[in-house]
Amino acid sequence: MRNRRLNGEMHAISLGAGVQSSTMALMAKHGQITPMPEVAVFADTQAEPAAVYEWLTKLEEWLPFPVVRVTAGSLADTAVRVRTSAKGNNYTKPTIPVFIAGSEGETGLMMRQCTADFKVTVIHRKLREMRGERRVIQWMGISLDEVQRMKDSRKWWMTNRYPLIDLRMTREDCKKWMADHGYPEPPRSACVFCPFHTDSEWMRLKTQDPSSFQAAIEFEAKYQAVMKQVTGFRGTPFLHRSLKPLAEVNFATGTDQKSPFTGECEGMCGV
Repeated sequence: MRNRRLNGEMHAISLGAGVQSSTMALMAKHGQITPMPEVAVFADTQAEPAAVYEWLTKLEEWLPFPVVRVTAGSLADTAVRVRTSAKGNNYTKPTIPVFIAGSEGETGLMMRQCTADFKVTVIHRKLREMRGERRVIQWMGISLDEVQRMKDSRKWWMTNRYPLIDLRMTREDCKKWMADHGYPEPPRSACVFCPFHTDSEWMRLKTQDPSSFQAAIEFEAKYQAVMKQVTGFRGTPFLHRSLKPLAEVNFATGTDQKSPFTGECEGMCGV
């Protein structure tokens, strides 16, 4: 299969609709990154803040190539659905990287499946459908300050490209480019209940987007109730590393969480 002949290339953007991927797409529009992509694909978890969907609509108007939205369904609904295995064990899928408080004071971090199941897989499925017999050159919106997130593609028919790193552009450079070219700053793209939010991002949701913050509080409560039904699971999951209910966390303590995507496994979230 790996020796199959490929006829030409299809350039496509993996669009997170955040600062970096939005800048990259608009730079292509302005001819500053070539060749012109054929498409940008956005994987919708159905759990983004309203500001991200509003921004995505603007991108669809501005870009000279189509933005295709794909989805695996509602991540919020799927993550709290209890399933039963053939052996009678209860489990959930996908898991999200919540912080876990053990009954004896130990702490942990749950494995993350959400990025792979609700971002990576659905984008790859769409690109495979569109490519025909061509190799896909997938543009990834990762900037120089996040160079550790670069990964080679595991698909024989796909090559990952990192235009912002090639141009030595950081996230701040992207913001400056947007401002210099008359565009507003894009919102941060991430699910409203993402445990990797910084305290400043949680504070922004709480003060500027209270409906999204309330959705995160409600999700946390549902997830805690559901995990009590999971076979073999011990402890209590929380969305914040303080291991306190989100509604009780003081986000203005000055002890911000670490950068939310330092350990990003696929380079799909937050860009």
